[in-house]
Amino acid sequence: MKKLLFSVLTIAALGLAACGSDHKQGQPTGKEYTSTYICPMHCEGSGSDQAGTCPACGMDYVLQSEHMKDGHNH
Repeated sequence: MKKLLFSVLTIAALGLAACGSDHKQGQPTGKEYTSTYICPMHCEGSGSDQAGTCPACGMDYVLQSEHMKDGHNH
């Protein structure tokens, strides 16, 4: 009985943790996804309204509209 209760609580905790993610209806909403220019690696805190490089990984920013053109399926 204790194993069953533990399993149910674990599954419930994982489900609640997934609900707290930074995605809204499957679409990412952070600055690293929604800025005009974004890092192809979507490093946390990256993204800008101007071309440049990612402060986290050093990659060149790309236009968000071009990067997401294929529905971001890569």
